[in-house]
Amino acid sequence: MAGWEDVRELALGLPDTTETLSRGEMHWRVHHKAFVWERRLRRPDLEELHLDEQGGPVLAARVEDEAVKRALVVEDRSVFFTTRHFDGWPVVLVRLDRISRRRLSEVVAEAWLSRAPARLAREHLESFPD
Repeated sequence: MAGWEDVRELALGLPDTTETLSRGEMHWRVHHKAFVWERRLRRPDLEELHLDEQGGPVLAARVEDEAVKRALVVEDRSVFFTTRHFDGWPVVLVRLDRISRRRLSEVVAEAWLSRAPARLAREHLESFPD
């Protein structure tokens, strides 16, 4: 399964991505906009999820919209989830220790595309052979 080094490698492999530490959590940004970041579960999150403690690493990832977030959660509840904190926000939470590196690469790339300037995203997509 995936880990933080996988997230780092995948995120930094995308154009104009930077890595920052904010409030003790790692963030990967494109043009100063976070697209994936480390998300420790806070007390209200744990209570909502009926957990005593966070069981493993959690990645927050931007998605295109709420419909995409809901679809991911329905697709695989063992990997994708959300909390009330993110109601109304296009962000899905990912249990990093339960996602394959291949699926993680898709999540990171889609998150990047959702935050990258249109021209940069288009240039990046055009760089792939047909």
